[in-house]
Amino acid sequence: MLPELFINSINMYNIFQYITEWRLNDLIAYVSDARKLEQLGVDDIIIAASTPHLVFDEVQKQVTLPMISIVDATVKEAKRQEVHHIGLLGTKFTMEQDFFKTPFEENGKCIYVPEEVTQQYLHKKIVNELENGIVNPDTKKFKRIVDDMIKQEKIDSLILGCTELPMIFSEEDFDIPLIDTMDIHVNKIVDFMFENK
Repeated sequence: MLPELFINSINMYNIFQYITEWRLNDLIAYVSDARKLEQLGVDDIIIAASTPHLVFDEVQKQVTLPMISIVDATVKEAKRQEVHHIGLLGTKFTMEQDFFKTPFEENGKCIYVPEEVTQQYLHKKIVNELENGIVNPDTKKFKRIVDDMIKQEKIDSLILGCTELPMIFSEEDFDIPLIDTMDIHVNKIVDFMFENK
């Protein structure tokens, strides 16, 4: 029997605005609309994007059901892969805030992000292009950024910390493993559904 899925779609541009203006209470209230799903009788709740996990713990307090964290699932995968010097790409919020980095550091992993100017460039490309399904040839320059991180920071793996990044990267692009947060999260969700059916 196939599980039923209920979706409460949120607008990422609202998320970006709340974080840019540092209106975290508004962000929590917006993402906490997950309570609507709880009222439908679902078994668990996910936030299917990395950036809103900035307020994951606060949203979890608003619901009684378990929530499956993309960050926790990614930490477990990094442990399974036995990688230690990990590059992180994503929106500027994911790269500059600690919500994604701290759980890795608490597990003995070193997280590296590009410099501020490069973070701004990546964020702009993600928000203006990838969020809209657009992949311009210029966006493939992301690969050079990763190559620089491999050379300079000696990263041994790369977290695709934005669910749109698999649109431009694949395992064949690099000699280091990619840690695809979207793929990891989906697998964790499927495991949960079949364990609890």
